[in-house]
Amino acid sequence: MSMEHNISPNQHSHIFNEGNPLAEKKTKLAVLLTVIMMIAEISGGYLFNSMALLADGWHMSSHALALGMSVLAYVFARRYSRDVRFTFGTWKIEILGGYTSAVLLVLVAVLMLFQSVERLINPSDIHYNQAISIAILGLGVNLMCAWLLKGNDHHHHHHDEHHHHDHQDLNLRAAYVHVLADAATSILAIIALFAGKLWGALWLDPVMGIAGAVLVSVWAYGLIRDSGKILLDAQMDAPVVQEIKDVIEHSAVQATLSDLHVWQVGRGQYACIIVLDSDDKVSADYVRQLLAIHEELVHITVEINRTSPIPNR
Repeated sequence: MSMEHNISPNQHSHIFNEGNPLAEKKTKLAVLLTVIMMIAEISGGYLFNSMALLADGWHMSSHALALGMSVLAYVFARRYSRDVRFTFGTWKIEILGGYTSAVLLVLVAVLMLFQSVERLINPSDIHYNQAISIAILGLGVNLMCAWLLKGNDHHHHHHDEHHHHDHQDLNLRAAYVHVLADAATSILAIIALFAGKLWGALWLDPVMGIAGAVLVSVWAYGLIRDSGKILLDAQMDAPVVQEIKDVIEHSAVQATLSDLHVWQVGRGQYACIIVLDSDDKVSADYVRQLLAIHEELVHITVEINRTSPIPNR
């Protein structure tokens, strides 16, 4: 049995991620706004004795850290993009940033839950007017940050909408989810504070803190699932896998697909290793050309195992 190997002629270039400079710039601005509002909310929460406002402030502090981490992920991914030590580029630095942000979200949710339950057991008076003013200001800042961060990961388009999810900037998505979570907890805080002021419902303030913790946990789970899947290369259910199989199956190539490995190396970009068993006079380069119709395959390795000698013609 003989073997033939070939890989994409682009193998010398492993810069699969061209970066997202607009997202990086806007994330830096979001960090600045978040830090300013974080200081105001934490100070106001302590001064005016609002658990919902204080929880929102601490929540925002974690988001300031997470957003800063997102910025660093962009910076390091760009700085080391040509470092040959990174076999398939530096895009996963951004994914790691998103994953770490999601873990921080879980810790924030636990902190919010603990503080809210404690306040539910031991309620205390709240200075509603001042707390409401700060909460509304915080919501405005959160919405501004969300507007800055939303949609900047859609500058890549693909012929098949099934691939849209693969083109997401998960680092940017993590930053966006953080500010969205902040906006949600700000809304819950405002509702709780108005209810307490108008109807004396002191219990609603910590209850809204608990609700916010649950909401944040759900969002964090989604981020951990999606980013963790990429970090562990658990992507053999991606649409491109079936596309590769279809190309081999419906082509004139007399070959059997005996092994296939596919993993993501950039936003909407994949590398693959294909092993074929064939007694036909088919070249690895020909198989690679067949797969070239799928532009998301940026690094292709083909191995052909000859099941019988090729006769001389």
